[in-house]
Amino acid sequence: MDKIKMTTPLVEMDGDEMTRILWQMIKDELLIPFIDLKTEYYDLGLVHRDETNDQVTVDSALATKKYGVAVKCATITPNAARVEEYNLKSMYKSPNGTIRALLDGTVFRAPIVVKGIEPTVKTWKKPITIARHAYGDVYKASEMKIPAAGKAEIVYTDENGNETRELIHTFDGPGIVQGMHNLNGSIEAFAKSCFNYALETKQDLWFSTKDTISKKYDHTFKDIFQELFDAEYKEKFDEAGIEYFYTLIDDAVARVIRSEGGYIWACKNYDGDVMSDMVATAFGSLAMMTSVLVAPDGTTEYEAAHGTVQRHYYKHLKGEETSTNSVATIFAWTGALRKRGVLDGIDALVDFANKLEEATIETIENGTMTKDLALITTLENANAVNSQDFIKAIRETLEQKLA
Repeated sequence: MDKIKMTTPLVEMDGDEMTRILWQMIKDELLIPFIDLKTEYYDLGLVHRDETNDQVTVDSALATKKYGVAVKCATITPNAARVEEYNLKSMYKSPNGTIRALLDGTVFRAPIVVKGIEPTVKTWKKPITIARHAYGDVYKASEMKIPAAGKAEIVYTDENGNETRELIHTFDGPGIVQGMHNLNGSIEAFAKSCFNYALETKQDLWFSTKDTISKKYDHTFKDIFQELFDAEYKEKFDEAGIEYFYTLIDDAVARVIRSEGGYIWACKNYDGDVMSDMVATAFGSLAMMTSVLVAPDGTTEYEAAHGTVQRHYYKHLKGEETSTNSVATIFAWTGALRKRGVLDGIDALVDFANKLEEATIETIENGTMTKDLALITTLENANAVNSQDFIKAIRETLEQKLA
């Protein structure tokens, strides 16, 4: 068959460790044989980020703004041990954090549901999508260790030098203090992305904070969401037959556990970080979780929700066999290819992305899977295969579907 032609490139962000190995396998086995793949390539591997003083991360985000669609491999966010291991010039910030801040996007994460991998929560029948605000809060916080008795205050100084003060605490001994912030503009962008994504996917939208305790900070989130919904989205939601509602996060947790799924749950930055891992694990595996960053202007960046699988990479370097789950990384590619196909009007590219997802799921449901899934599946006689053989098995299924 002739390869599918692309007219506009994707922004391709390569990554680190075992996911970088899988990235190339996926391209070689599942993409390049079938697509005349056009990408603008950026190497976000830690070595190259260090060589460019992390400018490559900024460049990749700007390219994403230009082309509208990106696909990203998992990357390392270095800690002190990584700085020493890679002999880095600096302890660079999270590439994801940099990209999210530049695109001002919202992260939507949803589990990939397959038969034989049953959710831990027995009531869950449909995927639960976590919408995570991707700016500010604890991730941009300033912190201080308080050495002894004294007073800690929040101080705001306006452009004319006038000060406003709010007491945090009067310490009678050592302690700690943290100051965090957010921006009304970023919260509005978060809300718009959530409302637009709910309309696009025709799912109910839930939003939760703790405004009863955080009467100014969290309440601002609640107010902005409600004002925007009433002004711009209520009629659209009514026409689509979907619902938006706000509730406290502890009530939301109770509702989520009792629900059957099938909705979007919007959370502040930290809440979304934690709850997306909870949802992913309860549905089966972090390696079975999609993640897409959506900016208010429609710019999208697709990635896997998990890390670089460091332990498997070290085994790979020793020449040992690994059985690393590549499903979320495959779905990052399919998401980006589908979006590119929709934007460029290339039906064949959309169809290919859909068939590759179907082939991946069918391969697992037919009993061939990586070891992590074989350990939890309810299917009988599951065949646990290595990383490369799993991708090759998907290719066999894909070729049958394309034929």
